[in-house]
Amino acid sequence: MIHWKVVDDYEALSAAAAAILLDWIERNPSTTLLLPTGSTPEGMYAHVVSACSARYRCFSDVTTFNLDEYVGVPPDHPGSYHHYMRTRLFSHVDLDPGRSHLPDGTATEVRRREPELDFESALRAECASYERAIEATGGIDVAFLGMGRNGHIGFNEPGSPFESRTRIVTLHPSTRMANAPFFPEGTVPERAITAGIGTILDSRRIILMASGAAKAPAVKRLAEEAPSRDFPAAALRLHGDVTVIVDRAATAALTVTPASSR
Repeated sequence: MIHWKVVDDYEALSAAAAAILLDWIERNPSTTLLLPTGSTPEGMYAHVVSACSARYRCFSDVTTFNLDEYVGVPPDHPGSYHHYMRTRLFSHVDLDPGRSHLPDGTATEVRRREPELDFESALRAECASYERAIEATGGIDVAFLGMGRNGHIGFNEPGSPFESRTRIVTLHPSTRMANAPFFPEGTVPERAITAGIGTILDSRRIILMASGAAKAPAVKRLAEEAPSRDFPAAALRLHGDVTVIVDRAATAALTVTPASSR
């Protein structure tokens, strides 16, 4: 079931998503979160950092997992999602570094532990290890998602099985183009590790954010079409507790603007 929250603009969307995240942590201090990257959640993280600077022990008992990371990109690369999360959230809040988890697109630890593995085998082992780590926490309480123009969630591109788990994927050319600004040297990764759609759907609650006119066609498909592998975000319609936060520009293509709830 999808609950819609329509707000005026990106600033309001960011504030609303941050309020949900912070309220959840306040009520569930030892919660486990699945977190996104990209341009859409940047405002949410800015609001969270601002609010947490005025609070005590905001993230101290929280565990986080991230949706994805590029294959072959080291954690210290400015385009990596490790770097993204450090600069936008982790280094500004009291999150225990041992409680923050991102896929390792270089499989460095796996290769150190099992030097006999070739790179592809080590990547597959990294995916399996990441899935086990999520399970070991008792699962994801709340997943926060953005949505690509082609409906991808995480890096689950069109055609992804709804039952998929954490795995290696090939990025669609449109996804690589959208992420090109993070790689000004011109070499945008072709592959990534992503939490699968099945992994995302196992979350107890899901929050999806979409902002701007460019996302309006995708929002229309999410609201009006039946679930299909051609549009990964449609899998969220199969979940029992999804909140979609959209600004008015992102609802421009809808036949009927959904009433806000929750």
